[in-house]
Amino acid sequence: MAWSTREIAELAGTSLRAVRHYHEVGLLDEPERLPNGYKQYGVAHLVRLLRIKRLADLGFSLPQIAAMGEDDDHPEEALRELDAELAATIARLQRIRVELGALLRESAPTDLPPEIAPAAARAGLSGADRSFVVVMSRVLGPRALQAYADMLQEPPPEPPDRAFNELPADADEQTRIAVAERLAPYAREIHERHPDLNDFTDAPQGEGFVKRSIGKTLNDLYNPAQLDVLRRVHDLLADVWTD
Repeated sequence: MAWSTREIAELAGTSLRAVRHYHEVGLLDEPERLPNGYKQYGVAHLVRLLRIKRLADLGFSLPQIAAMGEDDDHPEEALRELDAELAATIARLQRIRVELGALLRESAPTDLPPEIAPAAARAGLSGADRSFVVVMSRVLGPRALQAYADMLQEPPPEPPDRAFNELPADADEQTRIAVAERLAPYAREIHERHPDLNDFTDAPQGEGFVKRSIGKTLNDLYNPAQLDVLRRVHDLLADVWTD
């Protein structure tokens, strides 16, 4: 019994293109040809083709199938390796689905880690404040990062007015002083509730890197008047900042 290329492809449930590709990469031996040049496939070809397709459908790559050779014995080791890979992939996809679910439920930003993103969405941060948190999520260590997550989850009940976010770059000194004095009690309460905000000892790239990153980020995100207010708040709360 002999089959043409089209017939063997149909029997195996694959395509002509796939059969030809398996020939090209050496997975499937070329059959004999009739005098008219047409290929004639036998039972061994069909069995081999079915094995290739079955293994490919399971998730093996063509190089992996080639490495198994043409022996039809049960490839237990290869199957176990693939099973472990699939288990890891499933676990990763499940984690991704959990994160996607949280992002969808909370309309959370995608540029923050999952432990912070939902709380940040609820906190109603300004654009600058959110960008600051994004940078901090990349440079802080686990303790300070958890403190940020806790702070966003349970902010003090009476945040200051919008004066800081709306402060123009050319605000006069009296205005800056007034904003700093309103902001200081709020900042004090935050740091008393979450003292690990200032703990940079477990930062991956070191405490000095965190401090430089904070300075760079503040200068990029806030105008001169806002930076002056932050310096004044720092001076007003020197006992907290230096603990």
